[in-house]
Amino acid sequence: MGAGKTSVSRYMARRWKFSAIDLDVYLERREGRVIRDIFAEDGEAAFRAIETDVLREVGESPNPSLVSCGGGIVERSENRELLERLGTVVHLRVSADEAAGRISNKSTRPLFNDIEGARALCERRAPLYDAAADVVVDTAGKSVAQIAYEVMGALRRRGDVRPQPKDGQAAAEERDTLS
Repeated sequence: MGAGKTSVSRYMARRWKFSAIDLDVYLERREGRVIRDIFAEDGEAAFRAIETDVLREVGESPNPSLVSCGGGIVERSENRELLERLGTVVHLRVSADEAAGRISNKSTRPLFNDIEGARALCERRAPLYDAAADVVVDTAGKSVAQIAYEVMGALRRRGDVRPQPKDGQAAAEERDTLS
């Protein structure tokens, strides 16, 4: 939460013409209600089951996509196994304090109303994220564009995507973004 998953995947989708899916948005549209209401009405266990179902559903698509998962997706071992099977997993590492600083409207992220609880949750989930990840990118102090270019570089080095030829303007934009 607050690592920049949605912002980075949207940036990458626009910049490199990828298909991108925000799993939380997809889940809310499919269920016809927001996650906060699912938690309140059905509980976390029910939400996590729906989340697994949605991950499986999205993973069955024949079209490759960037999938921005909710921060708790790693809580279930079944999800970690699905992620491993479905593609390259990128962990955007962020501290609870940095994440809290990025979240302007804390009412949508109640976890960050209690920074101590957020720190404990991040600490508990960190090994799960690291174990699931093929690529880890530290996001501290970086812009969305910088993170996106770092992720793209890692994906290219792994052979997950091929470099696209750049025209002069695209090359200049990339240099400007990274500086």
